[in-house]
Amino acid sequence: MFGNLFLWSAALKHGYSHWLTYKQAADMGGQVRQGARSELCVFYKPWEAEATNDAGETETRRGAVLKSFRLFNLDQIDGIEAPATEARPAFVALEAAERILSASQAQIQIGGTQAFYRRSDDTIHLPERERFTSVENFYAVALHEMTHSSGAKHRLDRTFGERFGDDAYAMEELVAEMGSAFLTAELGILNTTLENHADYLASWLRVLKQDKRAVLTAAAAAAKAHTFIKGLVPAAEQDAA
Repeated sequence: MFGNLFLWSAALKHGYSHWLTYKQAADMGGQVRQGARSELCVFYKPWEAEATNDAGETETRRGAVLKSFRLFNLDQIDGIEAPATEARPAFVALEAAERILSASQAQIQIGGTQAFYRRSDDTIHLPERERFTSVENFYAVALHEMTHSSGAKHRLDRTFGERFGDDAYAMEELVAEMGSAFLTAELGILNTTLENHADYLASWLRVLKQDKRAVLTAAAAAAKAHTFIKGLVPAAEQDAA
């Protein structure tokens, strides 16, 4: 895990993508360039094992393996060709979806590697369209963040704090996902996948198990957000769509 963080940081800074140890590069017939600086990487793996203590009782002992090593990027190595990558098709904008995004009251900023809505300055942040695995996924994520923006205090003033406490964040994410689903379905956008969707499932299930009416609450809030967002688009443009 720590190794991934270090490599992501280096990749963002230098534009790197493929990594090898010095020995791996040499075994493949490559030569690390003179003066090239390696990146520190850390291998971390927890372990546990059953053992018998001095009292003859079986107990579980836990620990971790921690090992550091250094990696070079393929851009720093001569004699090895980078693996071929499959070119993605050109992004083809969907006019109806673009009309909705253009009507956003929250400012949309394109760039970076993460998608999120920042309530403090009322901005929606999205990576470049070409970074997404498909056109459909870009719009699903964009409308997910736009649904988040609908809950701002000066719009629908959506909060779940009192009823859901620590699970308020999970509820808001569920609303945003439902809102995106309502909007993409109406636009005829199919086969969408919210990136990192699996990260939310555990928290959603916990909320739904604790409160059987939570899904109805989320659906009602998502429907209200859907109506609000659709209302931002002038009627004439909706008719044209």
